[in-house]
Amino acid sequence: MHAINVFFIDVILPLSLERNFTYAITKAEANFVKRGFRVAVPFGKNKVYTGLVYNIHDKEPTAYEAKSIHSILDDSPVVNDYQFKLWEWMSSYYLCTMGEIMRAAMPNAFLLESETIISLNPKSGFDVNAFKDDEYLVYEALQPQTSLKVYEINAIVDRKNSFPVLKRLLDQNVIALEQELSEKYKPKLIRCVRLHPNYQHENGLQELIETLKSASKQREIVLSYFNLATSTKQIKVADLKTKSNATSSQIKTLIDKAVFEDYHYQTDRIKFEDSKADAAKELNTYQIAALEEIDQQFEAHNTVLLHGVTSSGKTEIYVKKIEAILAQGQQALYLVPEIALTSQLVQRLQQYFGNQIAVYHSRYSQNERVEVWNHVLNQSENARVVIGARSSVFLPFSNLGLVIVDEEHEQSYKQFDPSPRYHARDTAIVLAALYEAKTLLGSATPSIESFYNATKENKFGYVAITKRFNNVLMPEIELVDLTDKYKRKRMTGHFSDRLITEIKEALDADFQVILFQNRRGFSPIVSCNTCGHTPECPNCDVSLTFHQYKNQLRCHYCSHTIAMQLTCGACGGVEIDSKGFGTEQIQQEVELLFPEAKVARMDLDTTRGKYSYDRIISSFENKEVDILVGTQMVTKGLDFRHVKLVGVLNADQLINFPDFRAHERSFQLLQQVAGRAGRTDARGKVIIQTYNPHHTILQQVSINDYESMFIEQLEDRRIYKYPPFCRIIKLTLKHKDYNKVNDGAEWLATSLRHVFKTNVLGPESPVVSRIRNQYHKNILLKVPQNQSLVKTKSVLQKIKMRFLSTSNFRAVRLLINVDNY
Repeated sequence: MHAINVFFIDVILPLSLERNFTYAITKAEANFVKRGFRVAVPFGKNKVYTGLVYNIHDKEPTAYEAKSIHSILDDSPVVNDYQFKLWEWMSSYYLCTMGEIMRAAMPNAFLLESETIISLNPKSGFDVNAFKDDEYLVYEALQPQTSLKVYEINAIVDRKNSFPVLKRLLDQNVIALEQELSEKYKPKLIRCVRLHPNYQHENGLQELIETLKSASKQREIVLSYFNLATSTKQIKVADLKTKSNATSSQIKTLIDKAVFEDYHYQTDRIKFEDSKADAAKELNTYQIAALEEIDQQFEAHNTVLLHGVTSSGKTEIYVKKIEAILAQGQQALYLVPEIALTSQLVQRLQQYFGNQIAVYHSRYSQNERVEVWNHVLNQSENARVVIGARSSVFLPFSNLGLVIVDEEHEQSYKQFDPSPRYHARDTAIVLAALYEAKTLLGSATPSIESFYNATKENKFGYVAITKRFNNVLMPEIELVDLTDKYKRKRMTGHFSDRLITEIKEALDADFQVILFQNRRGFSPIVSCNTCGHTPECPNCDVSLTFHQYKNQLRCHYCSHTIAMQLTCGACGGVEIDSKGFGTEQIQQEVELLFPEAKVARMDLDTTRGKYSYDRIISSFENKEVDILVGTQMVTKGLDFRHVKLVGVLNADQLINFPDFRAHERSFQLLQQVAGRAGRTDARGKVIIQTYNPHHTILQQVSINDYESMFIEQLEDRRIYKYPPFCRIIKLTLKHKDYNKVNDGAEWLATSLRHVFKTNVLGPESPVVSRIRNQYHKNILLKVPQNQSLVKTKSVLQKIKMRFLSTSNFRAVRLLINVDNY
C-alpha cells in the first residue's frame, strides 16, 4: 500500500483521548526522530497540537489515513523512557488517558498550541454596506493590518468570544483563517556591555579618555565601567546605569559611537547561591540509631517508613541520606505536601547542598518550570536535589537514587481535579521502583495504610524515633470544655479565659503563639435575624462566606462574589447577623484582646502571591510577628524556634466531618498543630477548645497515643470494609440537568451491581450536591483484597464505554477516582 520509505509514529496528544493517533513521516525524519521528541501535528479540522512521539514503526493505520506531521520541535528527547513507563502505570492504575498525564506532567510552555490568525481574503468580492456593525469593525481593523489574532479581535468587538462574528465573516468568504504555532518558552536574557574591540589594547583606556575629553558624562560612564570590570567579568547594563547614575540613552550613545558593544547572555530565572558553608549537623544518639536502622531496613525493603515524633530531627536524617546518594553521583527527590514548606526547607538544605538544589511547584511561572525540567533532564549540577510538591514526580530524572516523602500522611499529596487523579506518595514509590531506588516515607502521624503496610503486612520497613531533639518534652496538651466556659460566662468572643491567660503569659515571656482555625474568611454563614434568610451562591448549593477585608460574600467553590448586603434580600430587614467564625474573625478578636501584639494571618487569601508564603514565614521566624493565626497551612512540618503556645479554637469541626477518615485526619491535624509548640528547649503548651472533651480522639491526642488510635480505627475499618482492607473507586457523574444525572447514576449503579453485587454503594448526592451549576451524584465501588484489581478495572472500563455510548448519557461527565481518599 505504502512505499517502503514511509514510516509512521504513534503520537500522544495533550487531550483526553482513549488512544494515540498515528502520523506519517519520511525516511529522513524517521532516522532523526526518537521516542520522546515533540512534534507539531494537525488534529481535527484545522487545529495544530504539540504531540509526543511514543512509538516509531512501519504499520499503516487501517481505520483512517495517516496525516503527515507539520514539524519536529526538538533535537533531543524531552521525555525519557522511565517517564513513559511511569505514565503507562498511572494510566492503567488511575484509569486516565496518556494525554491527560502528558498535560499534567509537562510544563505548559512545552505544549505549543496553534493560534488562529485572521486575514482578509484578497480574492473575494463582497459588499461592505451589507456588513453588521461588529462585522464592519473587524473588516476595518484588518485593512491596515495584514493579520490579527483571535484575542485582538475579541478586544475590537468588545466581547469575550468573537467566534460568532468570525463565523459570519467566514461564511461570506470575507476572511481567511490560518494556524500559527507559537513558542511559549522564552529564555531569560541579560543585556550586558563590553569594551569595543577597537579599544581592547594596552593604550585603549588612554585613547578613550582622549576621545571623550569634552564629554564629561560619557567619560564618567567609561570610568565606572572599568571600576566594575575589576570585580566582575560580565557587566550588566542595569549595574552600569546604577553605578554611573546614567540614563539608557547615554549608554546607547556610547554603543552607537563604538565605544561599547552590547550582547546578551542566557540565565536561569531562579538561582540558589552556592553557600555550602555548613557541614551537616551532628546527629544525636537516637538519630544515629535511626539512620543505621534505615540502612538495615533498606537491605530487605525498597520502602521504609520513618515514624518520628514532631521535632525529633527527621530532616537531619534526610540530609544524611541525600548526602550519601549525591556521593554516588545520583539524583534525589524530596517531596513536601505544601508549597509553604518548600520555602523554609530550601533555606535549610541550601546550607548543606548550596546550588545543587532545584525547586519545582505550581507557583513557579511556565518559564521557570521549563528551566528546572531541562536541568533535571540534562543531569545538571544545579538539580541534583529536587524539592517539590506533588507535580515533581513527573520530572525527567535519569539517575534517581532516593525519594523522600515528608509528611506522607498529608491529604495534599492526592490530586482531585483535573485528571490524572493520582496520589503522589504511591506514585513516588512506583517511580523509585522503576529506577531501583529507595523510598523513605516520613511522618509523626503516619497514614493508617502506611502504618499497616509497615507493621502488619511487612511490605515496608519500619523505623521509629520516640524522643524529641535535645530531649525536649512533648508539649503539654490541655482540653478546655467550651460548654462549661459558656455556662460560667468565661468566654471573650471565641476565646476561653484559659487560652487568654496562656497567650498573655507566652507573650510576656517573649515567646510566640500560633492559633489554629481550619476555616478561612470572617464567618461561613450570614443570616437575617428577622426571617432567617441566608444568601446562597446562585451556581452552587452552598451559603456564601463573609470576607471582611474586601467586605464581600464569596463562594469557596466557584469564587462567585457579591458585596456584603446591608439589608436582607428576602424581607428587607436590617438585622444581619454572622454565624460561625473563620481566621479573619479570630485575627480581629486577637487584635482587640492584645493590642500591643503584632498579628499575622496565613490562609489561602493571604498566600495567593508567589512569595507570600516566604514573607509570612520569614517575618514569623524573625519575631516580627507575635501571634500567627492560620488554617491547616500552619500545621504542616514548619519549624519555628520560638513558639511556646498553640491554641486550637474549635476541634469539633474536624471530628464531626462526614468521612470515614475524619477521626484519623483529626488526630493527625491536632497532633501536627501541637508539634509546632516548644521545639527548642522549653516545653510547649497546647490548648484545645471543644464542646466534647471526653471524645476518644481528643483523649488520644492529649496523651500522644498514636497506637491506640491506629488499633481502634483499624478495627472500625475491618468491620465496615474500608481501606486498608479494601480499595475504593469513586465514580462521580456531573451534568447541569438534575434528571439526566439521576437517570445516569441509576443506570450505572445497576450495571455495576450486576457484576460487583453488594460492593457498590450509592448513587448518593454529596454534601454539596451542585457546584458551578452542575449537579453531582457519587457511586462508591469497594474492591476487596481477594478480588483482582486489574479485572475490576477492565470491567469498569467496559461499563464506562457502554454508558458513554448510550445517547441519553453522552452529555453526562463521568469521573473515575481510584483511591479517592
